Amino acid sequence: MTHRQELAERGGSIVLETPFTSKAETKPEAASGANPEMRPETNPKETNPETRPETKPGAYIECTGFELPKYHPVIITIDGPAGTGKSTVARQLASRLGLDFLDTGAMYRAATAIMIDRKIDKEEVGELVSMVLGADLHFDWQHDPPMILAWDAPIDHRIRDDDVTRLVSWVAAIPELRHHMVRKQRVIGAQHPRLVTEGRDQGSIVFPDAAIKFYLDAEPEVRAKRRIDQLGLEGEVGLEEMCQRIVKRDHIDSTRSDGPLVCPEDAIRIDTSKYDVQGVIDLLEQHTRERIADLISTD
Repeated sequence: MTHRQELAERGGSIVLETPFTSKAETKPEAASGANPEMRPETNPKETNPETRPETKPGAYIECTGFELPKYHPVIITIDGPAGTGKSTVARQLASRLGLDFLDTGAMYRAATAIMIDRKIDKEEVGELVSMVLGADLHFDWQHDPPMILAWDAPIDHRIRDDDVTRLVSWVAAIPELRHHMVRKQRVIGAQHPRLVTEGRDQGSIVFPDAAIKFYLDAEPEVRAKRRIDQLGLEGEVGLEEMCQRIVKRDHIDSTRSDGPLVCPEDAIRIDTSKYDVQGVIDLLEQHTRERIADLISTD
C-alpha cells in the first residue's frame, strides 16, 4: 500500500478549491507604474481554469468530509537551508493542493545576477539596492513555476549559475535589500493569499502568522549531493567542496542580523535525509490536510 493510499484509508483529504483573484489585484493604485513594491502579481491562470490543468476536478482532490472554501486564505511556509529540496517540494505541494507557489530564493538570486552582470562592487551596496529596486523584480504567473523578471525581461535562465550560487548568501544578507524583498513578498502574499512559499525566513519574518509552517533539514553530505545534481555541476564541483560551501552558507545565513535562517518555534521540522522527494511531499501534504481540517473545525 502506498503512502497516499494509507492517507486515504485514514479518512482521505480536504477538498481545496482553485485559487481566487484577490481584491488587492484589482486596486487601481497597485497598477504597473506605481511603487515597484506594490506591483500586482496577477495570475491569469486564476481566472481561466483551462490553463491550469492541475486544478481540474480529480487532479488533486480525494473525497472527504472537509472542504476549504475558495475564499479561505491559507499560507504555507517552507523554510530550511540549501539542498533540502525546498523548491521542488514546495512547487509540487502547491500543485497538489491547488495553491500558488512562491520561490523567494529566486528573488535574491536575481539580485545577485544583477550585481554580477552589472559589475557592481561589494562596496557599492547602495548602488546595488537602487539597481534592484529599479529592476522591479516580479513574477510572470503564467509559467509553472512562475518566471522571475527584471526590467520586464526573464532572468530565470541566469539565477542558477554557479557564480550566482557562490555569492547569493552575501547579497541576501544586505539589510536594505532584505527589507525591500520582505515587503515585496508580503505584497505577493496579499495578492495570492492561497500560497505555498519557500525560503529561509518565510515562517519567522515574512509570514509569522502563517497557518502552516514547515522547516526542512538534511545532513550536509546529502544536501551537497542534491545541490550538485540540482545545479548540474557533476564533474565540475566535487562532493567535499560542495559540502564545505553548504556549511559556510549555513553559517552566513544563520548568523546574519536580518532575517537569519531559524526554525520557527511553531514549525513542523522534517529531516529529509531519509525520504525521497515524493515521500517528503506526501508527509507535508498529510500534515497540511490535518492542520486545515483543524482550522475548519474551529472556524
